Amino acid sequence: MYLITVFGNLLIILVIILCSHLHTPTYFFLSNLSFVDICFASTRVPKMLVNIQAKSKVITYAGCITQMYFFIHFVGLDSFLLTVMAYDRFVAICHPLYYTVIMNPQLCGVLVLVSWIMIVSLFYRMSLGVYLSLAASHNSHSGAIASVMYTVVTPMLNPFIYSLRNKDIKRALKNSLGGKLEKGPLS
Repeated sequence: MYLITVFGNLLIILVIILCSHLHTPTYFFLSNLSFVDICFASTRVPKMLVNIQAKSKVITYAGCITQMYFFIHFVGLDSFLLTVMAYDRFVAICHPLYYTVIMNPQLCGVLVLVSWIMIVSLFYRMSLGVYLSLAASHNSHSGAIASVMYTVVTPMLNPFIYSLRNKDIKRALKNSLGGKLEKGPLS
């Protein structure tokens, strides 16, 4: 599931970069969301896989705090990017004639930057409270299942939900992969 998450999101980023007709605000935000999903899954899954392989649950205090910081950072960033994407769609639907004026490259950059900054500041306390309450409940099995679902499954499904159901992305994937296969040395 981790490899599907990483490669699926990398594929979306690559297609958006390579296809010039996808250089719009919507796909700019989508590529940022794909990058964040890779980072989000990478904050916990590699350590979790090592722990499963080694049959060990040991993590240092500094490692735990670092992991928690980046986890909370990317959860918040994911939420803010989804909010920015909703605003982008609102402008496209409600103000189609002004869309290119409103959603100019400078505003898109500022919206992504604000999403990155709003980092941890709003979600830190809430997430810390959730983790502390899970630790106090001593129900590690349900906490582990919830953690896997949130950390692995959600970022794995995002490329399918936000991208592969999109006609432009499907067409770009087909053209990119199909064009390269037809022009390959084995054809």
